[in-house]
Amino acid sequence: MEQPTPDSARGLVRLEGYLLWNAEVAQARQRARELCEQLPWLTTAQREDVERVYAADRLTASKETLTRIAERSVSLRAEYTARYERLRRRCVATAVLGVGAAAGSLVCAALTAAGRR
Repeated sequence: MEQPTPDSARGLVRLEGYLLWNAEVAQARQRARELCEQLPWLTTAQREDVERVYAADRLTASKETLTRIAERSVSLRAEYTARYERLRRRCVATAVLGVGAAAGSLVCAALTAAGRR
């Protein structure tokens, strides 16, 4: 299967974000309607105001939560990238030392064998 181009991958991410946000908006509106159903004494105008204010408040809270999550994910990405780089350097250093030790052992063995002849 062919890998998506960077532009198409970005487009898919934006589309996913758009769809997720629209679902959040729909859910906020639904919850606002459900809240107003519990307040049967509201007039139509009051009901519309309460629904609008409640949905707006919920969407503001959602935006704040998403912003915090996005900021944390960026920070975690940087942290894990740094950890990965340290681990990779350690692995390379260990491999180099292992190869050096093995090569040193072979050289010592060859010199010992040559000295016995």
